[in-house]
Amino acid sequence: MYLKNLELIQFKNYVRQQLEFDSEVNCFFGENGAGKTNLLDAIHYLCLTKSAFLPVDSQHIRHGQTFFTLKGTFELENKTLALSCVFESNKKKRLEVNGKAYHRLSEHIGLLPLVMIAPDDTQIITGGSEERRKFFDGMISQTDNHYLQLLIQYQHYLKQRNALLKRLAEERRRDLLQLSPYDQKLIQLSGEIHEIRSLFLKDFSPYFLDHYAAISGQKEKVTIHYKSQVSQADFAKNFEASLDQDLLRKRTSFGIHKDDFDFQLDGFSIKKYGSQGQKKSFLISLKLAQFFIFKTLKGTKPILLLDDIFDKLDDQRIFHLMSQVAKKEFGQLFITDARPERSREILKTIRAKATFFTIKDGNLSEERLD
Repeated sequence: MYLKNLELIQFKNYVRQQLEFDSEVNCFFGENGAGKTNLLDAIHYLCLTKSAFLPVDSQHIRHGQTFFTLKGTFELENKTLALSCVFESNKKKRLEVNGKAYHRLSEHIGLLPLVMIAPDDTQIITGGSEERRKFFDGMISQTDNHYLQLLIQYQHYLKQRNALLKRLAEERRRDLLQLSPYDQKLIQLSGEIHEIRSLFLKDFSPYFLDHYAAISGQKEKVTIHYKSQVSQADFAKNFEASLDQDLLRKRTSFGIHKDDFDFQLDGFSIKKYGSQGQKKSFLISLKLAQFFIFKTLKGTKPILLLDDIFDKLDDQRIFHLMSQVAKKEFGQLFITDARPERSREILKTIRAKATFFTIKDGNLSEERLD
């Protein structure tokens, strides 16, 4: 699978820009703020229907305009897919494939698998449980649309139950009859989602362990533990018994929205006790495991986006990444870098075929390396 071309209209800092890509490596060079990452985000939009950085679609419209349009042509399993994503202020986002619009954007997730490695990814390790759930939920959703639909249902019922809890708390009353339908659905969906998460982690872990061992030289033992209230034998009973607490807090305190993935190194939390180097190795291993499990489960190599990571990684971790490129393990790769000479030298060393795009004053120039 690869992206042949991309067109941006009124997207972020671009008035109108068209690009033709190499099927292997594509590099975007330019000073900070030139718009390198915006190009990666446009690709992310076409693959996953949303930005990798800002959740509000209107924030991506060029200043002073009322809409943006993104277009791209993908080759997937000998088929050509022409995608168009249009967002207008105060209207619903529209996504079309070969001229046919989706009824629900969630139907598109997983068609074009994508993995992105960016500086903010450190939040997966150093942030709260929501960041780790988001990472795993995003992965599983790209490989299993049924799982994504379960998540959407869960969030719907959770929102409805929380609104009801707030109203009941304000009225100072308990209404088990009204709460019961939401309780039953959330308990049921929690069980289904928990089972899928558990099975996915079992398949994911070997990929992660292999890459961490390769990067670290097998110096430490790393593990990922899935922590969930649903694992408790009396989860349903505890869910129902939490009503007084839920009314006090005006929100649901039990369920899979409280799950966490505990990243450990030699039996201790890497978040608390890991060095910066160990955290970087852990993060890169998570992302590479994501790439290779997608490759296995989807039967195609995902597009890989590397946003300004050469500034964040040391030579050892860069070498591990680039050795995968040299061995043709990856498919299409997009890289941003504010220091062109660095990327050029790295790619020459591994003899990768690449196209370089330099962004200056809103204009792009192109150069190929064979």
